[in-house]
Amino acid sequence: MSRLMVDLTPLKVSRDFRLLFGGQLVSMLGTSLTVVALPYQTYVLSHHNNVVVGLVSALGLPVLIAGALLGGAVGDRVDRRTILMRGSTLLALASAGLGLNALLTHPSLFALIVLSVIAAGVGGFTNPARNAAIPQLVAPDQLVAAYSINQIVIQVGAVVGPAISGLLLAGAGVSACYFIDAATFIFLVLLTIRLRPLPASGSGTSTSLLRSIGAGFSYLRTHRLAQCVYLVDLNAMIFGMPRALFPAMALSVYHGGTMTLGWLNAAPGIGALLGAMTTGWVSGVTRRGRMIVLSVMTWGAGIALFGLSPWAVVGCAALALAGYADVISAVLRNTILQSTITDDYRSRLSSIQIAVVTGGPRLGDLESGVVAGGFGAVTSVVSGGLLATIGAAALAVWRPEFWREQPTQN
Repeated sequence: MSRLMVDLTPLKVSRDFRLLFGGQLVSMLGTSLTVVALPYQTYVLSHHNNVVVGLVSALGLPVLIAGALLGGAVGDRVDRRTILMRGSTLLALASAGLGLNALLTHPSLFALIVLSVIAAGVGGFTNPARNAAIPQLVAPDQLVAAYSINQIVIQVGAVVGPAISGLLLAGAGVSACYFIDAATFIFLVLLTIRLRPLPASGSGTSTSLLRSIGAGFSYLRTHRLAQCVYLVDLNAMIFGMPRALFPAMALSVYHGGTMTLGWLNAAPGIGALLGAMTTGWVSGVTRRGRMIVLSVMTWGAGIALFGLSPWAVVGCAALALAGYADVISAVLRNTILQSTITDDYRSRLSSIQIAVVTGGPRLGDLESGVVAGGFGAVTSVVSGGLLATIGAAALAVWRPEFWREQPTQN
């Protein structure tokens, strides 16, 4: 059993990692409330227009990517603790603004869009510093365990947050989700203050920020495995991420309410949490690229099954299967990146990874919303899942070195 369960050593031996873990866990719970509340409120304010829901998410994408790339370059120059504190403070203010807007008699869709775009940019700027800080908090031989624990944090938020959001939306209203999110960011700031300083590596300080960002992309062009890691994730998220259609599936296909919506949002996280808690076996995978491809194909099949099912229970089970496969892919993708990228480019490649991981789902929101606007929500979900599966198989054929990738023997 010890080889199956995740290794908790980083939490036992590192006080600062425990602080980061605790703050991020609470913050992720709050963020998950907003992840559900924002598309739901957009769906209602736009009079049930799926295209608008997708567009609102996609509008934040350029700002998110720009913020992530800039944050990656700044993360090599500025104390990462400072970045985390200031970024979390701004995110708290943005969530509070969404809450105040929701309390209005006639909430403004424009204000919702502006605040969500600001939050996307700040979040993109902050996340590379958080990812790059982890190697400063734990020993090198604990990195895989630390990133597995990080996945548990993300998935706990993905499970518990949507479940709570269903209750809040049905009772206290959408504003409560935003205000709780703001409070969790304040809690994160208070714990981050207690961290020891996390000085930058100093890499790239002799050049301008733009040149430093460009150097990161130049390095990526020579790193074929990193390219495959990003491409396989983009394929899965752009075609196989139907979260923008969860309101339509919950209300129009399953004929449920906000509780059904909450369960749809929580289901992938339930499967992913189970996967994250049982990642002890991942270190024994000898063909990591192959397992990633197979995991993404399983993700796509689960999404397609979700779209085909007329029953909410079966649909949630399919989403849980997809979530389980996705977290295995995520842990292995992080393992490949952390073990093959040189330290000089870790922060900048982390920023590109953040842009991919957070930007891909936003493109998926746009893709699924546009297809649903023309052909219906069910067709959009099913076709997206099938395309994600086909795309993963095509990548394995196009880049056979990724299919054959395995750990370097020391």
